[in-house]
Amino acid sequence: MGANDRLGNGFFIVAAVLAWLGVAQLVTTTYPRDNVSAGLAGAGLIGLACGLTTVPIFWLIWFAHHRRIALLGDWSRAIRRGAWVAAVTALFVALRIQAVLSLPIAVFVVVLVLVAEITLSMER
Repeated sequence: MGANDRLGNGFFIVAAVLAWLGVAQLVTTTYPRDNVSAGLAGAGLIGLACGLTTVPIFWLIWFAHHRRIALLGDWSRAIRRGAWVAAVTALFVALRIQAVLSLPIAVFVVVLVLVAEITLSMER
């Protein structure tokens, strides 16, 4: 692991901590049922925080998978997967706030994301 990799992981960890502090501030000061825009902003902020938290984890998984050798595409793969986590989390929270989240919708979204990620991450 080089200095750039440590710096990248540190950046994403600091950004995730700041995003979680923003979530804590929003959740403790507003009620999403009273203000719809606060609920959707909270959904986006929770999704962002979850996505930023998972980027270093995804990178470290592939770093360990490649026997502690950082390859060129590992960061883009980790960022893409973190973006998937952020999008799915924000969608689920927004649907839950609006009381329209159901099991078939959740399964459909998860399967759709898995198929898209498997297609994008196929090694040629």
